[in-house]
Amino acid sequence: MVAAPAYRVSHLEALEAESIFVLREVIAEFARPVLLFSGGKDSIVMLRLAEKAFWPAPIPIPVMHVDTGHNFAEVLAFRDQRVDELSVPLVVASVSEALDAGLVHEPADGSRNRIQTPVLLAAVEKYRFDALFGGARRDEEKARAKERVFSFRDEFGQWDPKNQRPELWALYNGRIHPGESIRVFPLSNWTELDVWHYIAREGLALPSIYYAHDREVVQRDGMLYAVHEFFRTRPHERPFVARVRYRTVGDASCTAAVRSTADTVAKVIEEVAATRITERGATRGDDRVSEAAMEDRKREGYF
Repeated sequence: MVAAPAYRVSHLEALEAESIFVLREVIAEFARPVLLFSGGKDSIVMLRLAEKAFWPAPIPIPVMHVDTGHNFAEVLAFRDQRVDELSVPLVVASVSEALDAGLVHEPADGSRNRIQTPVLLAAVEKYRFDALFGGARRDEEKARAKERVFSFRDEFGQWDPKNQRPELWALYNGRIHPGESIRVFPLSNWTELDVWHYIAREGLALPSIYYAHDREVVQRDGMLYAVHEFFRTRPHERPFVARVRYRTVGDASCTAAVRSTADTVAKVIEEVAATRITERGATRGDDRVSEAAMEDRKREGYF
C-alpha cells in the first residue's frame, strides 16, 4: 500500500491563507468595508491579497488614502498608478482640505501626522464605512502588538485596549451597533521579513524610495531625514548626501531613512534579516514623542 504524500504548506503560504480568510470574512459580514491604501509596502501586499481573495472577480471594495499633503511624491505616483491598474475606486481623505475647512489646525511643529485622525474619522462618517482594512503588523510596535485582528472601535472611532474581543480558533466577532466600526488587520501575524519575502515571491513593484538611492539628508535625534519642502531644518543642521532607503513610508516631516546599499529585493531581505530594530522604531519620529505615543493616537481613533 502506497502512503499518501504528506501535504505541507510553507510559512508564507500559511500567512497568505490566513489573510485571505480574514478578507473574505469581512466582505461576508460587513456592509461597507474599505481598504486603506497609502502606496506603502504593507498596503501593496494587502492589495495583492485582496486580488487573490476575490479572483477572478474584481476587488469588490474601494480603497482609501488619508493624504496629509506631506507625502513623498514617488509614493503618491505609485498609489495612483496601482489604483488605475486594478480599476479600484480611490477615496482620498485630504488633510489639506480639512485645514482649509477649519476641521483641523496646522500644528506648530509642522508635522500633520497627528491631525490625520479627525480627517480619517470624518471620512468614515461621510461614507459610512463599517470595516476598515489596515496593513498594521504586531511586530511593528508594542501598541499594535496587543491589538486584535478585528479591532473594535466605538461610535467616536476610539480604541480601548481593555475592551478587546476574544479571537479563539480564528473566530471573529463582527457584531457592531450603528456608528461603531471595526479596524481589520489581515497582516497582524506577518513580520517585516515575511512582507519582503512575499514581495519577492509575487514579484510586486514598490515605490523607488524602498531601495537604496542617494538623497540629501540631515541628521536629527540619531535619524536621517530627507531635506524636503515639508521638513523644517534647523540652523545648526548641515545637509549632506547619503546612500539611504526607506523601510516605511509616511509623512516626509516625520519619516526618516536608513543608510543602505540594498538596491534589490534580495539585498533588502538580507538587510532586514540582520536588523534587530523594527522599521517604526528605526525611522518614525512621531513614535518617539513618548513611550505611549502610538497607543495614545490609537485611543483617539488613529489607525
